[in-house]
Amino acid sequence: MLCVVLLGILSDKMPNMRSLVSFTVLVAAVSTSVACSDSTEVTTKPDAGSPVDGGDAGDTGDEGIIIVPESGTEEGGGCDGSGCVDSDVEPACGDGMLNPGEACDDGNAESGDGCAANCDAVENGYACPTPGKDCVSTVVCGDGKVTGTETCDDHNAESADGCSASCQLEPGWVCPVIGVACEAAMCGDGIIAGNEQCEDGDAPPDSGDGCDANCLFEDGFKCEVPGQPCEPTTCNDGILEGTEACDDGNNDMGDGCTPFCMLEPDCSAGACTSTCGDGFILPGDANEQCDDGNNQPGDGCSDTCQQEAGFTCVPESSGGGNTLVLPIVLRDFHASHPDMESALGVDPGIVQTLLDPNRKPAYAHGASSTLTVTSETTFKQWYRDEAGVNATTLQTLVLNQLPTGEYRYTNGNFFPLDGQLFGNEGNAHNFHFTSEVRYWFEYKGGEQLAFTGDDDVWVFVAGQRAVDLGGVHGALSGGITLDATAAGTFGLTVGQVYEIVVFQAERHTTQSNYQLTLSNFNSVRSVCDWFCGDGIVTKYEVCDDGVNDGSYGGCMPGCLERGPYCGDGELQTEDGEECDDGVNLSGYGGCTPECKEGAFCGDGNVDSLFGEQCDDGTNDGGYGECAEGCELGPRCGDGKVQADEGESCDDGNRQGGDGCSANCKSETPA
Repeated sequence: MLCVVLLGILSDKMPNMRSLVSFTVLVAAVSTSVACSDSTEVTTKPDAGSPVDGGDAGDTGDEGIIIVPESGTEEGGGCDGSGCVDSDVEPACGDGMLNPGEACDDGNAESGDGCAANCDAVENGYACPTPGKDCVSTVVCGDGKVTGTETCDDHNAESADGCSASCQLEPGWVCPVIGVACEAAMCGDGIIAGNEQCEDGDAPPDSGDGCDANCLFEDGFKCEVPGQPCEPTTCNDGILEGTEACDDGNNDMGDGCTPFCMLEPDCSAGACTSTCGDGFILPGDANEQCDDGNNQPGDGCSDTCQQEAGFTCVPESSGGGNTLVLPIVLRDFHASHPDMESALGVDPGIVQTLLDPNRKPAYAHGASSTLTVTSETTFKQWYRDEAGVNATTLQTLVLNQLPTGEYRYTNGNFFPLDGQLFGNEGNAHNFHFTSEVRYWFEYKGGEQLAFTGDDDVWVFVAGQRAVDLGGVHGALSGGITLDATAAGTFGLTVGQVYEIVVFQAERHTTQSNYQLTLSNFNSVRSVCDWFCGDGIVTKYEVCDDGVNDGSYGGCMPGCLERGPYCGDGELQTEDGEECDDGVNLSGYGGCTPECKEGAFCGDGNVDSLFGEQCDDGTNDGGYGECAEGCELGPRCGDGKVQADEGESCDDGNRQGGDGCSANCKSETPA
C-alpha cells in the first residue's frame, strides 16, 4: 500500500535534535500502528497542546499527524482484515455460537456438513451437539438400521455377503429383513449369492447339467464361470475338479482314491484308518463329528467333517435299506492272452495269503507257471491297467436285500462287458475279463460272506486270503464266517473298520456265474438333514425364524416360503407399510427399505446427503429462505448486494473483520 505523508512545517526554525527525534518517533509509531489503504493520506496538523521543541502547551506552531482516508473506498470498507471493526456487531449464522432462531451453528455457512447453510436446521443423518464444532454423522453402517444413503444393513460392515462394507446392496442379492443376513435374489441370474454354489445361465434354472434348479452342484460337472454352462469332469484324468473328492489318475482301488474319485480309508495295516470324506467315523475318533462321504461344505457335514449349524447328522448303516450298491472294476482281455482259454482245472494256491503293498493279489509261484497261469508277469496284468493288454471300465453291483436280511447279487449269465471294450471277438458273449469289488465294514462279529462263481474267485479279509477258488472251472462255492475263531485268525477287533475284497476272473467260453451274498457286513456313514424351526437358514431353506407361523416378516411353515414381508411388492398397510414397490431402495423420492415413503424436497427436513441445501417446507425463495428445488435463495453471503434487504456489502462469505461484516454491513477501519 502507498501512504502519502504531507508534512506541514509551521515553524521557520530548524527543529533541534530533541524535536527531530520526537517527530521521527511519532511518524514511526503512526506508520506501524495504522492500517493504510491504497488511498489513505497521512498529513500533519497542529498538535493539540503537546509541547514540541520546547514550546509551551497549546503552541500551534509545532507539527502533528492525522490519518485522512480518501473518499470513494471500495465496498466492504477497504479493510484488509487486520484493523477493521464492525460498529454494529450482530449474531450471525456461521459465527460458531448458537444464536436465537438457529438450530445449529458449526462455524460456517455451508450446507452438506450437518448444519444447513442458514443454520435453521440440522441436516438428516447428522447431530450437531457443540456449537462451533463440526457436526457428526449419525449413520452407522453395521448397526442394523438403514439410515442416510444406506440401502441395507445386515448388522456388519463386511462386503461379499449381500450388503457391502458401506451398507450398499450388492448385485445378485436381496436383504428382505433389515438386520438379518441377506440372501440370493434368485437362482438363474448369473450371480452366485447366498447359499448358491453355482450359476450356469439357465433361465429358468434346470437340473441335470451340473447346476441344479436350486443352483447347487451336481456330481460329474465343474462350474467355474458364473453365468456360463457347466462342463463335464473326467474322473481318473489326474485333475481334481468339480465335486471330486480325489483324482489319482488310475482305476485302482485300495490306494486311497477309488476309480469313482471317492476317498477310501487306509487299510494297509489291517484295521483301517479314516480320512475326512471317506464316509467312515472310527471309534474314538475325536477329530470327526460326522462324515458323509464327501468333502463338500454346506450339506450338513463340513469339509473338515464338523457338523454344520442348522443340521443334524446321525449315523446310518449301509445295511439299512433295500439295496446295497458296490462299485466294481472290470478289465477286459483279448481271448489270445496267455492266461485266457488255457488249461482247465481247479488251481488252488495261485495267489499268496497276503495282498501285496498295492493291495493286489500277489502271484505265489515266481517265474514258474501253474496249471492255468503262465507266469507272474502275465498274472500281474489281471488287476492292473496295462495299455494294449487290457481295457478298463467301471460299473456297480446292486445287491438286493433278502427276506432273511442278507444282501445278494446273483447272475447266472454274468457278462457285464458284452459288446464293450474289446468286444465279443466272434463269441456269443465277452468271456474274458476280471473284476474287483471292495467293501469296508465295521466288525461286530458274525459277519458272513458266501460266493458262487466261475472261474477264479479270491476273497481277502483285512488283507489276508479267506477264500481260494482259483482255476478255470465250473461254478464253485466258498465262503467265510467272521466268528471268534476267524477274528483271531485275521486279527479282527470289534468296533474297528476292515476291508473285504473279492477278486474274480472269467477265462473260458463256457459259462459265467456270479453270486455274492453279504450278511451283517455293515458300514456306517453320516446322514445330515436340515431342521426347520431352529432359526438357522441352510441352503435347502428359504427362511427360518424359529417360529415359522407365516406372520408378517416371518417364515411360512416348512421353511420353504416367506410370509408377507416388506419387499414382496404387496402393500400391507395393516402392518405399517406406506409403500412397497418390490425393490424399496429409494431412501429419497421413493420407497425406503422399511417400506416407508422416502424423504423429499418439501418435507421440511434438510437431506443434504441427497443434495438438498435447505428445506423449510415451503421453499418459495424469500430472502434468507429456501428456494425451489431445496436450494438456498437470496441471502447474505451469496456475493450479491441486496440493498433492499439492508445489505451494504456482500463479499461472498459471512466472516467479519474483512471489511464486510457477517451480516453484510460495511465495517469501519480501526
